[in-house]
Amino acid sequence: MQRFKTLMLLAARSAWNRRFTLVLVMLSVSLSTALLVGIERVRSQVRLGFTGAVSGTDLVVGARGGPVQLILYAVFHMGGASNNIGWDTAVMLASRPEVAWTVPLSMGDSHRGYPVVGTSAEFFSRFRYRGGRELAFRSGKAFGDVFEAVLGSEVASRLGYSEGEEIVVAHGGGPHARLHDDKPFTVTGILAPTGSPVDRSLYISLESMEAIHIDWQGGAPIRGLNVTAAQARHFDLTPKTVTAVLVGLKNRRSVFGVQRDLQEYRGEAVTAVMPGVALDQLWGLLGGWEKALVAVSLLVTFTGLAGLCSTVLAGLGERRRELAVLRSAGAGPLDVTALLSLEGLMLTLAGIVSGTAALTLATAAMAPWLLDRFGLAFEAGFPTPREWLVMGGILVLGILTSLIPAVRAYFLSLSDGLTPAG
Repeated sequence: MQRFKTLMLLAARSAWNRRFTLVLVMLSVSLSTALLVGIERVRSQVRLGFTGAVSGTDLVVGARGGPVQLILYAVFHMGGASNNIGWDTAVMLASRPEVAWTVPLSMGDSHRGYPVVGTSAEFFSRFRYRGGRELAFRSGKAFGDVFEAVLGSEVASRLGYSEGEEIVVAHGGGPHARLHDDKPFTVTGILAPTGSPVDRSLYISLESMEAIHIDWQGGAPIRGLNVTAAQARHFDLTPKTVTAVLVGLKNRRSVFGVQRDLQEYRGEAVTAVMPGVALDQLWGLLGGWEKALVAVSLLVTFTGLAGLCSTVLAGLGERRRELAVLRSAGAGPLDVTALLSLEGLMLTLAGIVSGTAALTLATAAMAPWLLDRFGLAFEAGFPTPREWLVMGGILVLGILTSLIPAVRAYFLSLSDGLTPAG
């Protein structure tokens, strides 16, 4: 134990004498650690945000088609629905004894590139994301009138909207979409950031969706018919069709039975999808990018550790006399090897600690901006098991890297160290 303490003291003093050079090496390891752990955090947050885009919903029901297509459209509002389902089917779903609640969704329109979703006010109390988190309003309240709208946080911030402003919805999407400019909406609420597709959507009532299309047919305005907003309020605005229905069950154990019944439903051809299963499948198709990120970060980490190895190796020539004096003072070859290994270990540890600490402070300071700008919800806390594994891997690689100059020093003879060069 005393010998180990002596070696630790010698390693610390030797490192201090070369502190300016070794600080640069430590910074290299620190940056490599921050990059590798940071990429792991981004990867885990992106996956959590993706697979947690909808939570607490047991089934998503839509027209017969592929489950991935239904999830992409109903949850992420991407692509197009193969067909709609009748309002009678949505009513049937809500009346089933196993069903606790339903939230219908009607889509197809847009506003300046963002999807417009027709739904019920119950959406804001029933919808969950990222493991059961509830939606919250940053300002304002849910829609209560036919021509009122609620905005996701990204829509409001990117387009500069606030409560009380008027917006106009476009029929369909794309640059040539025709505007429903005769029926403007008033913004009544703006949702808090969630890091989910909710941030990039506008919400109106199902009755609103019917009202703006009351004088349309086949995707175009009916020639010669112009129903004003005031007149539209007096029509029967019960939806005829919806795009999808989110379903919550009283007992999750009944999900397979309900899903089977809906697949065999004779009133209409529908598809019932368990969102968690479909999202995991979809992530498997899209998850190749994370492997590329990890590969790049590993290359950077190896570069940082190679700098540690090359710096210690380059310094061996200058330290021959120092090592020779240690040998002449009684230090054995294994002591010299241990000395250099301890220096490498301390440098690697210092780099890991400083890199992780800097990353944690940076993410904590930038968390609100990252959530608002990129939808990445970083939370303060201890490193995850995977992050500990990453840091442990860097430490092991650092120890192995430091063994290269240590083994080189092992073979330096006493006479070589004491013989003047030339």
